Amino acid sequence: MEAIAAKGLSKSYGERRALEGLTLSLPQGSVFGFLGPNGAGKTTTVKLLTGLLAPTAGECAVLGLDPRREPHRVHALCGVMTESARLYGQMSGLDNLVFFGQLCGLDRKQAAERGEALLKKLEIWEAAATPAGKYSTGMAQRLSLARALIARPKLLFLDEPTSGLDPESAQAVNGLIAEQAAEEGVTVFLCTHQLRYAQDLCGSYGILDHGFLLASGTLAELAARAGCQSRAAFRLGEGEKLPGFVNEDGWQYAPLEREEDMPALVRRAVEEGFRVFEAQIQRPTLEDVYFRFAGHGEEEPA
Repeated sequence: MEAIAAKGLSKSYGERRALEGLTLSLPQGSVFGFLGPNGAGKTTTVKLLTGLLAPTAGECAVLGLDPRREPHRVHALCGVMTESARLYGQMSGLDNLVFFGQLCGLDRKQAAERGEALLKKLEIWEAAATPAGKYSTGMAQRLSLARALIARPKLLFLDEPTSGLDPESAQAVNGLIAEQAAEEGVTVFLCTHQLRYAQDLCGSYGILDHGFLLASGTLAELAARAGCQSRAAFRLGEGEKLPGFVNEDGWQYAPLEREEDMPALVRRAVEEGFRVFEAQIQRPTLEDVYFRFAGHGEEEPA
C-alpha cells in the first residue's frame, strides 16, 4: 500500500487556481521533498491530503484512506507540523504533549513517557516544566515537532520545520526527522523552499510551481531529465591547461559522461606532466536541477 496516492488532484478558489492536476505516488518509509516558492500550492496540497480541504477535482488516498470521507482516520495516522508552532502558551512543554497525546488516544502515562522521550531527543527536556509561551522560536519549533510525533504517526507532514531556527536547533530537528524514517518507518512529506536542506534529508522530490507539478523523482532521475551532467574538476599548477577543459575560478572543468571515466582522466593528466593538486567529480545539486525546471521566475503571492 502506498503512503500517498494522488490522481488529477486540483483545487481552485473561483478564478484562482491553487493546485492543478497533481498526480503523485509515494511508497511508505520514504522522505519526500515537496519543493516550490511561497504560493506554489504546497500548503494547499497538504490540506487536501489531510482532509482539511475538499478538492475541486481529482482524488487522493493517504495510507489507503480517502481524506474526504474518513478525515478522522487519516488524522489518527498522521502528524502535522506547520511553519508556525501552534501550542498552548500557558501550559508547560510536557503538559502540551500529554494533552495532545491524550487527544490522540494515549492514556496519560503513555503520553507522559512518550513526551519525555521526545523532549530529550530534541534536547529541550530541561524546559519541560516551562510554559510554552516562554520558549524561544527554536524551542517552540522543536516542541511543535514533538507534538506532531507524540502518537507515533505513520505519515508526517512538515511545513518548513527548520524555518527561523539556529544551527543547533535545526540539527536536532533534522536528526529526529531522519530517525523517524530510518528507524521507525515513518513516511515524511517535507514542504520546503530550502533546497540544500532538502537535498541532505530527502530521497526523492517533487517540484511544484504555480500549482503545477513540474517533475518528481530522485535527484539522479531529475538531473537526467533536466540535462544536468556531472563534471570532472581539476585544480592544476599555475598556467597549466588541460585540453578540452574550461577555466572557472582556478579550477578546470569538462563534462563527464560516465563517472567510471574519472580515474583514466586523472592518470592521463599525471602521465602528461600536469601538476594535479586536486581532482573531483562534481555532481548536479538539487539547486541545479530545481532551477532547470522552475527557472528564476517571480514567486506567486502566498
